[in-house]
Amino acid sequence: MNIVELLDPAAVEGEIRSTCKDDLLEEMTAVMLRAAPELNRGEVLEVLRERERLGSTGIGEGVAIPHGKLKNVEQLLLAFGRSRQGVDFDSMDGKPAHLFFLLVAPEDSVSIHLKTLARISKLLKDEKVREKLLTAPTSESLYKIICDEDSA
Repeated sequence: MNIVELLDPAAVEGEIRSTCKDDLLEEMTAVMLRAAPELNRGEVLEVLRERERLGSTGIGEGVAIPHGKLKNVEQLLLAFGRSRQGVDFDSMDGKPAHLFFLLVAPEDSVSIHLKTLARISKLLKDEKVREKLLTAPTSESLYKIICDEDSA
């Protein structure tokens, strides 16, 4: 399954304003709710915070992939955000994160959840892709870059 099949253009935000991890989780949840208003905001935040307590989802190179599982979700949902100033996300390399994929999966999904995390990691491992995402002028252009690179 491609990222673009899961990512609604409404759930892409090019101007994340948060400056700390918890605020980022709240802001990214709000971004996801634009495309999936049926989600319970409190439940999403609870699973994301719980996952972060287990260990940071900041994977380094300016990337974080906060994620969690919910029982009331029927399909995997994604949101993408970019912070120009960066957010201290307790990343493995100690550097701020600028690019965020938020992933919420059904509680009983394992395969699709792991495959999507791997696909996102592979996409953002490419320095040229990260640079394009960091310099894109609008949320619409961010979505187009993700679509183009995901299908490449």
